[in-house]
Amino acid sequence: MKTIGILGGMSAASTQIYYRELCNMTRSRLGGLHSPELLIRSLDFAKIEALQMKGDWNAAGAVLNDEAKALERGGAQVIVLATNTMHKLVDQMMAGVKIPFIHIADATAQAIRAQGLKSPGLMATAFTMEQSFYTERLMAAGLNPVLPNETDRAETHRIIYEELCKDVTTDQSTAAYVAIAKRLAESGADCLILGCTEVGMLLNQRNVPVPVFDTTLIHCAAALDYALG
Repeated sequence: MKTIGILGGMSAASTQIYYRELCNMTRSRLGGLHSPELLIRSLDFAKIEALQMKGDWNAAGAVLNDEAKALERGGAQVIVLATNTMHKLVDQMMAGVKIPFIHIADATAQAIRAQGLKSPGLMATAFTMEQSFYTERLMAAGLNPVLPNETDRAETHRIIYEELCKDVTTDQSTAAYVAIAKRLAESGADCLILGCTEVGMLLNQRNVPVPVFDTTLIHCAAALDYALG
């Protein structure tokens, strides 16, 4: 089993899901007392969020690059970045790092294509929905992402930062997310990408009318596939 390096803390809520699900998946695949070989570097998200709000992506990228190199020095044999939004900085993050990187959007696109679907709705942070770094990756894989309207994008983003990143879930926010997902389906989405690693705290296949692709679970499975060879 190869050692998976997780660069997380963005937010801590989703990094906990990565750890739990990688443990569950490893136990399911290997049985017994097996658990994954992991290195986890969990950052203080308040510092990263401040850089996001300032638009100082270069400084944030420098932080991620330092941490990726630290994971490599620590013995990680593959790296996963436990956040969709910060994949904006993958090129800067992996500069000078020699071990492989598993891209969350690529793994998700592959899973969608494997089911013959083409028009995924995308619920994520405003950065991920409105900037090109993520949607262009999906389009390069032959997909046609469907985005929420401006009001729904703002509400999706607000709930992520004000609630989910703080490990807060409410019935009101769940209802809001369910309604947004329904509107995406009505707008032509044939499936839904939970495109922020916290969105799965509110949405799942039970409350969404189209096939759901939880990027956190897909990313964990892809990392474990690599680790187990």
